[in-house]
Amino acid sequence: MGKLHSKISLHTTKYRADGSVEGTGPAGQLSPMHTDGVTSVAALEPDLCVSGGRDKSVAVCSWRSRAVLQRFLGHEREVTKVTCALDSNRVFSASRDKTVMMWELHGIPGPRQRFPGHDLVVTGLAVSPDVSQLCTGSRDNTVCKWDIETGECLGRAAISRNLVTHLCWVPGEPYVIQTSEDKTIRVWDSRELRVAHTFPAKRHIQTCCDVSQDGRFCLSSSSGSGGEGGEATLWDLRQTRNHMCEYKGHFQTTTSCVFLPQGPVFTPSVATASCDGTVKVWDRDTGACLATSCPPGSGPLASLAACPSSTLLCASLNSGIHVLRVSDRADPALEEVAAL
Repeated sequence: MGKLHSKISLHTTKYRADGSVEGTGPAGQLSPMHTDGVTSVAALEPDLCVSGGRDKSVAVCSWRSRAVLQRFLGHEREVTKVTCALDSNRVFSASRDKTVMMWELHGIPGPRQRFPGHDLVVTGLAVSPDVSQLCTGSRDNTVCKWDIETGECLGRAAISRNLVTHLCWVPGEPYVIQTSEDKTIRVWDSRELRVAHTFPAKRHIQTCCDVSQDGRFCLSSSSGSGGEGGEATLWDLRQTRNHMCEYKGHFQTTTSCVFLPQGPVFTPSVATASCDGTVKVWDRDTGACLATSCPPGSGPLASLAACPSSTLLCASLNSGIHVLRVSDRADPALEEVAAL
């Protein structure tokens, strides 16, 4: 199966009270964008990315040239999530300071808009396809909807024990997918901010979610340790009774999961990143592991973003952002091509 990085690097992983990961592996080469671990990364078109870090900053850079283009400061505590909308110059960040901020590329250095209102750390961000609304989620058990232009809170829904871990918007639809520490995946109708569907509960905390570009499939990832749990799960948003496929092979919590755009890989594929320091690419339909990479010195991995040209951006708590690429051959390999 080509040249794969099959050696698995195990780390002693510690968790904060809110379930986030503490990097405890040996410190590597930190990113030029951040002075501490990178907690979240998102792709911007065509070759830019935005990242958030424990240093409280949000950074924009070119993952091709490795040039840092812009840095935003304003959060009082660690940035937990970043997101953006394609074909938009707006970037959003969530933080442990309980706020969300909107930044404009090539605009003012400070935040263009602030969204206060949560009582605890904000752990979910999803922007509507038309960039008019924002959904946020928190460990305070609430999901909120905001008007992006005015900053007005348009709705707030609370569900007991719904400690939000991630949010993502379904392309072209008014629906938002949400994962939670209560081990469930919820589908929210953003128009009325109500739960339209809840998938069957998993055995472990659900840490992340993603939706395919055609809006048909959803991915979720699970916590785990010692080889128990740590899987990712594929769901069909049209047939919502049972999961379709599971991707098992990580030894610790799977922190991030993404659909890969069609490219050199000859089959529809998904990717996952884990606290065990590995990134894996899977056949979406069969669950077969196609390739594995263990970025050197990375420690626990925190976030993934899929880019064009079969490129993956992987945020590390110890060594910045790793740029990985799926090689163009019959038996794909996942190879590191740069570090940011």
